[in-house]
Amino acid sequence: GEQQMLAIARALMAEPRLLLLDEPSMGLAPLMVAKIFDIVREIAARGVTILLVEQNARAALGIAHHGFLMEGGRVVLEGPAETLRANEDVKEFYLGLTAVGEKRSYREVKHYKRRKRWLS
Repeated sequence: GEQQMLAIARALMAEPRLLLLDEPSMGLAPLMVAKIFDIVREIAARGVTILLVEQNARAALGIAHHGFLMEGGRVVLEGPAETLRANEDVKEFYLGLTAVGEKRSYREVKHYKRRKRWLS
């Protein structure tokens, strides 16, 4: 956490207009992840454009304006973060959400994941 914050602080000393962050939450405890994303939100609010590469879809889409979902090295979905957060596939596969009361067996989920709707 401290190393990530130090790296961000060092980058900000150059007063950039664009900041690229690659997996800033990797290996951090949930409390530190929240702190890092608060800092990212604050930097963006000051007018710095941020390109964020992040596997934590919930955190990333929670602060992003626009998102790109990549699988196997290619973009499979892109659009406003709000639209991606509302997408049923994104909810299920990346945010861990399914319809209320819906239960699936491991076999059904495994088969469904192989045939993701956006790859059809």
